[in-house]
Amino acid sequence: MFITNAYAQSATDSAASVFGGSGFEMIILFVPLMVVWYFLLIRPQRAQAKKRDEILKNIRRGDQIVTSGIVGKVTKVVDEKELEVEIAEGVRIRVVRSAISEVRVKGEPVKADAA
Repeated sequence: MFITNAYAQSATDSAASVFGGSGFEMIILFVPLMVVWYFLLIRPQRAQAKKRDEILKNIRRGDQIVTSGIVGKVTKVVDEKELEVEIAEGVRIRVVRSAISEVRVKGEPVKADAA
């Protein structure tokens, strides 16, 4: 019993001496961890989301898109949130922009771009 208590006492003493016994050292350990977390996870994810938003915003008539496994061609931009997509000859559906997973082929340029 005495040996176990002595070992437990020496283990807690050595841990306290490593960390100094205060919370300040724990903060010093977590700051680099948070910096690494930001650069490896958060920042790339934000860049990817920004790129996706830009692609969805720039969809125009004639683009070939994929949504939920359905491939179609944009025939009309209804408003800033919806598109009309032709999935077969004469079959048109309305699709919400956020449901689009991929833009495959870019269509005709906007009239302002053509000049």
